[in-house]
Order: sequence, then structure tokens, then C-alpha cells
Amino acid sequence: MTDDLTAVRTDQFLSHPPAKVWRALTEPELIAQWLMPGDFRLVVGHRYTMRAVPIPATGFSGTVQAEVLAFEPEKMLSIRWQDADPAPGADVDWTITWTLHPEGTGTRLFLAHEGFDPDNPLQQRARSLMGGGWTSRVLPGLQDLLDRM
Repeated sequence: MTDDLTAVRTDQFLSHPPAKVWRALTEPELIAQWLMPGDFRLVVGHRYTMRAVPIPATGFSGTVQAEVLAFEPEKMLSIRWQDADPAPGADVDWTITWTLHPEGTGTRLFLAHEGFDPDNPLQQRARSLMGGGWTSRVLPGLQDLLDRM
């Protein structure tokens, strides 16, 4: 995690080619296995809902309203995340951008989770928790899924 209080940025090498990683990022039944279930469609402007466990300490309701902002097949996917029912003071408007770079026989996957308010204690708590969650749970879960595919 960087010192940028508005973002979480990380990357991970995945031992699978970009085409396979892209499938895991864009096929709803695969997304549900490593991130959250939802009715994702790879269409700019498509709005969908994802469900997770609520996190009261950050004001997160457990329901994400998402929208596909942009994509370039096998290279980049950008999605807007908002909390469907945030606690007071916990409104979020985040952008999640995945960037894929071929590296040897695998893929270097970059994540930029942007839009945290540096002056909002709830959002900074969310940034800290999510920064750790991306690296310790979500990205390893993606690698595990890719290994099983």
C-alpha cells in the first residue's frame, strides 16, 4: 500500500496468461468465486449489484452498486463502486481499475482502488482494511481460482 491516502495500489504476478486472467475478471460465475457474486456484464454503462459481508466498523452495508466504466479486452477493466446503503458519513464513490500486463508465461495484474476521502476516518479505516484484504485474501483467491480453471 502506498502513502497516497486516496488510493490502494498493488500488483501481483499470476502464473496464467492474460486471456485466462481476463476470463476470471469478466465472467460472472468466475467473479463470484474470488470476489463477490453479482450480475456483471462486460458492457460500458452496465450497472449491477454485488453482495458481501457488511463491515460496520467502516459503515459498509455489504451491498455494492457497480458500473462498468471502461475496458480494453485482456488489458484493462475499470469499474465504479458505490455502497448501496452506507452508514451516515460512509458514502463512497470508488473506481477499481485492473490492468493486465503479460510477463513471461503469466500476467502481472495491477489494481488501483481509488477515491478514498483522506479526511474521512471511516473511509481511511476502509482503505486500511481493504488494502490488506486485496493482498491477503482477494488476489490469492483469484490465483487459487485460476489454478483450478
